[in-house]
Amino acid sequence: MARHKERRYPEQKPAVKMNGGYTRRQRADILTAQGEIIESLGYENYRVELDNGVTILATISGKMRQNHIRVMTGDRVELELSAYDLTRGRITRRFNVSIKREP
Repeated sequence: MARHKERRYPEQKPAVKMNGGYTRRQRADILTAQGEIIESLGYENYRVELDNGVTILATISGKMRQNHIRVMTGDRVELELSAYDLTRGRITRRFNVSIKREP
């Protein structure tokens, strides 16, 4: 029987354990950022203002679509940005922010 060596690509890091229990490879050409949704554009496209003040166009990731996670204006989100196009992103996580109600 022939032994197969594990393929390792130089631009990829080893698999990481995520909150949901699945593993995912982190790529070197993807940047992560956080921001707030300021406008809903339809067809699951959103205008997001990052923490540094830059406004980008973002879509929802496939896992969020499959699990029917709703995102609304004013929500805090985590994004993945490509190093090649910093004006578009993918929303990968919605943060749980408690709403403060006045008595």
